[in-house]
Amino acid sequence: MKPMTMPIRNNEGFLEDAGSWTPDVAVQIASEDGIDLLQPHWEVIDFLRSFYQKFDMSPPSNRLFVKAVKEAMGEEKGNSIYLMQLFPGTPAKTACRIAGLPRPTNCL
Repeated sequence: MKPMTMPIRNNEGFLEDAGSWTPDVAVQIASEDGIDLLQPHWEVIDFLRSFYQKFDMSPPSNRLFVKAVKEAMGEEKGNSIYLMQLFPGTPAKTACRIAGLPRPTNCL
Protein backbone atom coordinates (compact mmCIF):
# COMPACT_ATOMS: atom_id res chain seq x y z
CA MET A 1 0.00 0.00 0.00
CA LYS A 2 1.32 3.41 -1.00
CA PRO A 3 1.77 5.91 1.87
CA MET A 4 -0.58 8.88 1.88
CA THR A 5 0.81 12.15 0.54
CA MET A 6 -0.09 15.00 2.85
CA PRO A 7 -1.59 18.11 1.23
CA ILE A 8 0.37 21.37 1.56
CA ARG A 9 0.00 23.01 4.97
CA ASN A 10 1.07 26.32 6.45
CA ASN A 11 3.49 26.78 9.35
CA GLU A 12 0.69 26.16 11.88
CA GLY A 13 -0.39 22.91 10.22
CA PHE A 14 -3.54 24.22 8.54
CA LEU A 15 -4.26 23.02 4.99
CA GLU A 16 -3.50 25.60 2.31
CA ASP A 17 -6.50 24.30 0.33
CA ALA A 18 -9.55 23.14 2.32
CA GLY A 19 -10.60 21.17 -0.77
CA SER A 20 -7.63 18.82 -0.36
CA TRP A 21 -9.04 17.49 2.95
CA THR A 22 -10.09 13.85 3.29
CA PRO A 23 -10.94 11.77 6.37
CA ASP A 24 -7.49 10.14 6.01
CA VAL A 25 -5.86 13.58 6.16
CA ALA A 26 -7.86 14.28 9.34
CA VAL A 27 -6.61 11.05 10.93
CA GLN A 28 -3.01 11.97 10.06
CA ILE A 29 -3.25 15.53 11.43
CA ALA A 30 -5.00 14.32 14.59
CA SER A 31 -2.34 11.66 15.18
CA GLU A 32 0.33 14.41 15.08
CA ASP A 33 -1.53 15.94 18.06
CA GLY A 34 -1.80 12.57 19.79
CA ILE A 35 -5.55 12.39 19.13
CA ASP A 36 -7.27 9.15 18.14
CA LEU A 37 -10.38 10.17 16.22
CA LEU A 38 -13.48 8.49 17.61
CA GLN A 39 -17.21 9.02 16.98
CA PRO A 40 -17.48 12.17 19.18
CA HIS A 41 -14.56 13.77 17.29
CA TRP A 42 -16.16 13.01 13.92
CA GLU A 43 -19.46 14.58 15.06
CA VAL A 44 -17.64 17.85 15.75
CA ILE A 45 -15.54 17.59 12.56
CA ASP A 46 -18.69 17.00 10.46
CA PHE A 47 -20.38 19.93 12.20
CA LEU A 48 -17.41 22.21 11.48
CA ARG A 49 -17.25 21.20 7.84
CA SER A 50 -21.00 21.92 7.48
CA PHE A 51 -20.55 25.26 9.28
CA TYR A 52 -17.76 26.15 6.85
CA GLN A 53 -19.87 25.22 3.82
CA LYS A 54 -22.77 27.31 5.10
CA PHE A 55 -20.86 30.43 6.23
CA ASP A 56 -17.61 30.15 4.20
CA MET A 57 -15.58 30.59 7.38
CA SER A 58 -14.47 28.74 10.49
CA PRO A 59 -16.08 29.77 13.79
CA PRO A 60 -14.04 32.93 14.51
CA SER A 61 -13.29 32.25 18.18
CA ASN A 62 -13.34 29.52 20.77
CA ARG A 63 -16.34 31.14 22.48
CA LEU A 64 -18.36 31.23 19.24
CA PHE A 65 -17.23 27.67 18.42
CA VAL A 66 -18.62 26.43 21.75
CA LYS A 67 -21.84 28.41 21.22
CA ALA A 68 -22.33 27.03 17.69
CA VAL A 69 -21.74 23.43 18.86
CA LYS A 70 -24.20 24.00 21.72
CA GLU A 71 -26.87 25.26 19.30
CA ALA A 72 -26.31 22.35 16.92
CA MET A 73 -25.65 19.47 19.34
CA GLY A 74 -27.06 20.54 22.68
CA GLU A 75 -25.81 21.54 26.12
CA GLU A 76 -23.93 18.28 26.79
CA LYS A 77 -21.58 18.66 23.82
CA GLY A 78 -21.66 22.44 23.51
CA ASN A 79 -19.46 23.25 26.45
CA SER A 80 -15.78 24.10 26.65
CA ILE A 81 -14.84 21.22 28.99
CA TYR A 82 -16.28 18.58 26.64
CA LEU A 83 -14.63 20.18 23.61
CA MET A 84 -11.27 20.56 25.39
CA GLN A 85 -11.33 16.85 26.21
CA LEU A 86 -11.80 16.05 22.53
CA PHE A 87 -9.49 18.73 21.13
CA PRO A 88 -6.89 19.74 23.76
CA GLY A 89 -5.32 23.19 23.79
CA THR A 90 -7.54 25.62 21.94
CA PRO A 91 -10.46 23.43 20.81
CA ALA A 92 -11.61 25.66 17.94
CA LYS A 93 -8.11 25.92 16.49
CA THR A 94 -7.28 22.22 16.94
CA ALA A 95 -10.64 21.01 15.61
CA CYS A 96 -10.52 23.35 12.58
CA ARG A 97 -6.99 22.19 11.73
CA ILE A 98 -8.07 18.53 11.86
CA ALA A 99 -11.25 19.33 9.88
CA GLY A 100 -9.11 20.91 7.13
CA LEU A 101 -10.55 24.38 7.63
CA PRO A 102 -8.82 27.76 7.81
CA ARG A 103 -7.50 28.95 11.15
CA PRO A 104 -10.20 30.69 13.21
CA THR A 105 -9.55 34.42 12.96
CA ASN A 106 -9.57 35.26 16.68
CA CYS A 107 -7.82 32.17 18.09
CA LEU A 108 -4.34 32.68 19.52
